[in-house]
Amino acid sequence: MAGTANGEQHAPGPAGEHIGHRPHATSMDWDKVDWSKWSHEEQHNLRHRMLEEKHRGHDMMHTEMILILFGSILLAQLLLYVWRQKHRKSYQLVTLVGLWLIPMVTSCKLGFWRMVAVWCVFSAITVFAMYKATRKKLRVNTPRRVYRWFLFIYQATYVLGILGYLLLLLVFTGLGLFFHPDVLMESGVTLVFYGVYYGVMGRDCAEMCVDFMAASMTYTAAGKSLPKVELTSDMCAVCGQRIVSPTEEGVTYERTYRLNCNHLFHEFCIRGWCIVGKKQTCPYCQEKVDLKRLLQNPWEKPHMLFGQLLDFVRYFVVWLPVILVVVQLTYHLLNLE
Repeated sequence: MAGTANGEQHAPGPAGEHIGHRPHATSMDWDKVDWSKWSHEEQHNLRHRMLEEKHRGHDMMHTEMILILFGSILLAQLLLYVWRQKHRKSYQLVTLVGLWLIPMVTSCKLGFWRMVAVWCVFSAITVFAMYKATRKKLRVNTPRRVYRWFLFIYQATYVLGILGYLLLLLVFTGLGLFFHPDVLMESGVTLVFYGVYYGVMGRDCAEMCVDFMAASMTYTAAGKSLPKVELTSDMCAVCGQRIVSPTEEGVTYERTYRLNCNHLFHEFCIRGWCIVGKKQTCPYCQEKVDLKRLLQNPWEKPHMLFGQLLDFVRYFVVWLPVILVVVQLTYHLLNLE
């Protein structure tokens, strides 16, 4: 090992050249460097030195790049908020298309074929459910089947997210003694991703289906507060089926729930309307639903928290990659590296 004036030692490379950390060393001609002559450690040191030389004196440029990044994020937040408030339907549709395609294209590119297979199964069933829900004339059992599918997706993704979190917890705490840490980590990350991604997809698709079915059944006029058809006392405005009395014989009784506005619904339907469909108003009169009274069971409140988490994750799955692409294009146009 050769020493330097300050006592620091560096490994000699080919032709006796030293490659340690030398901030004031003469710059090398990196195009003529023969990397095959250097060891792995020496190559690492050379690349580090090359990076330092490339960015030396670029402090102002780096500051500009950071300002562009944060400015783009803030501007995008403002534009997305205005878009969502002014044109909610188009915002929802574009977001859903991005959710559907971006992870799929990425998975195909990276060779994640298990994700591709699960995506194809989920998409096939969900597209069929959405097709049924968007017909102008709904069959009697269509709303119930659509709600049941999306409620199953919501509950399944909730369980997957919890299981993935527990597996990751075992890895980080070192309690998974009987399993290989890499296996636990991969399984945990996969389950969390499936839970979050398909949870977001299911909720967005369910919200669109709820809007279409509510308008098709003509109990509400496409978001307006005045109903077009009067709701009878024995009919559920969510699914359009008759509410069975507990005293009736020969039919299956289903638990009901009465809102503050005095409208009666199947408990299954109104919970799906509020939790899965993200609606907080009565399907018939648009009066606000008291979710605290509806979700009196403390075990059901985490479902609402999970739904809020899914709404938060949607931004990172769709819009953050778009923002980063725009930032990179800006860097390229301004010759910032």
